[in-house]
Parts: sequence; C-alpha cells; structure tokens
Amino acid sequence: MMLYETHSHTPLCKHAVGLPFEYAEAAYRRGLQGLMVTCHNPMPDGFSHRVRMSMSEFDDYLRMVFHARQQWRGRIDVRLGIEADFFPGYEPWLETQLQMADFQYVLGSIHPQLAEFRQRYWTGDAVEFQRTYFRLLAESAETGLFDCLAHPDFVKNETPDDWLPERIWDDICQALDRIAAAGVAMELNTSGKNKTVPEMNPFPQMLVQMRQRSIPVVIGADAHRPQRVGDGFLEALDLLEQCGYQHVSLYVNRTRRDIPIPIARHTLQPRSSVPARTAGNNLDAGFIASLT
Repeated sequence: MMLYETHSHTPLCKHAVGLPFEYAEAAYRRGLQGLMVTCHNPMPDGFSHRVRMSMSEFDDYLRMVFHARQQWRGRIDVRLGIEADFFPGYEPWLETQLQMADFQYVLGSIHPQLAEFRQRYWTGDAVEFQRTYFRLLAESAETGLFDCLAHPDFVKNETPDDWLPERIWDDICQALDRIAAAGVAMELNTSGKNKTVPEMNPFPQMLVQMRQRSIPVVIGADAHRPQRVGDGFLEALDLLEQCGYQHVSLYVNRTRRDIPIPIARHTLQPRSSVPARTAGNNLDAGFIASLT
C-alpha cells in the first residue's frame, strides 16, 4: 500500500519535458511505488491543439508508456492513464476515445484558460465565470467518464483579483453535492503552489467540504518535468489530515484503493540509488532517440 504519482505528462502535450521512463526514475527516487502517465488527450476539430497530442501521435503515446513500463518492471509500476478534457458537446468523442486503449486511470479536467472555453463562457463577469466552472465540474462528474477530477478549483487562477470563494460558496457546495452523488474522486493537485493563487488545488475550506461529503481524494503533482514528480506529497498528506481525512486514494485498473494517511506518509522514503536498468532500456531505441 504505497503511493503513486498519479498526474504526469509527456512532450507530446507540447508544454512538458522528459519521457515517461525519466519520470519513473524520479518516482523511484521519491520512494513512490508507481507512476500514472496522464498526458492531455487528443481532441477533435483542432480543439486547443497547441497544448495536447494529436490523434496521429496517440500510438506514440502508448509506445512511450509501454517502454517505461518495460524498463521499470519490478521497481516502479508504470501505468497508462489520460487527462481528458470535459467540454460540453464532446462527450461522444471521449466515450469512443476511452475505449481505444487499456487506460488504468482517467483524470477529468476543465481548463478555463483555453481560448475555446473563454469564447463560449466568458461574458466579462468574473464571478459568473467562476459559477459556470463549478457547474461544469459537477456535470463532468455526472458523465461517468472519469475516475477523478483534476485541480478542481483551477478557475481561481484565471480570475485571481475576483477570487472570493465566499461569494460563490453555495455554488461550490452544490457542485460538491452532485460530485459526491456521482461517486467520483477529486484531486489534491500540489502544483497549485506554483500558480497565480499559490495554494494547492483545491483550497483548504473546499477540502473540508469534500471530506464532509466523503469525496475521496487522490494526490497528484501534475508533473510537467521529472523533477516535479511527487513534489509536495508530504505537505499534501498533512493538509488532508488537517481537513479531516484519514485516507488518501489512488486508482489502478480504474478501481479505487484507499491508503491510511499514516501508512502513506511512512512509505514516502527517498531512495538514494537507482538499480541497474533492465534490458527494456533498449526497447524501441530508435523511437526513443527520435524524441530526445
């Protein structure tokens, strides 16, 4: 019962560096048991194409993850995941896409910074924009497509000067009621410390409300470079405990596992050395060389 890095990316999203086998090595050094690779999913019609892989690169993505899984077999459990955008109207696309591979973890996300999102939903009213975000967050949970919802208060970084959560508290709580009823987990994303509003996503008061509704929480660093793997996990475990949680969750084979927080904390023991790599190091060597 050890922790995984549950949120990591690849160069295919065009804003991350490092290949999955490098993220796996970072996970090993951090004392983690596994790595979920969850790069941004392909979307149709050129939707935010500058920040995600294309469908023509999807097989490359599968090969990257397979290579890392083979190379680190027996030391780090590398699994295929995906971070899939929820955008109303694209649900049939996602339903089909999620059957194209044996995904072990599906992380749903809403990115309010995308031009397509702002074009549809921005009216000049920042508070209404925030309300819309939380309404859509609940809708994403109710699709049944996702195991967990990523960085679930991310909108605060788009409208930081107008971020006063007490103004939309009823909207947040109504969204959490719907998410709890849907049985979907939510992420505690440690990369929020590096955002415009420098705190993990979601903020502590929201975590307390999630705990009161028994919504499971998965910790992820949203790593876009190997050095970020597992970043802030001990701090995140402390925060969860302060907010009333006794367990942290993760998904493998799209099935939730709950780990007592004291055990999770105890297992995070950094490793100073990395064992010799296996023969999998030479797997698809030409392909890997083309990406480095």
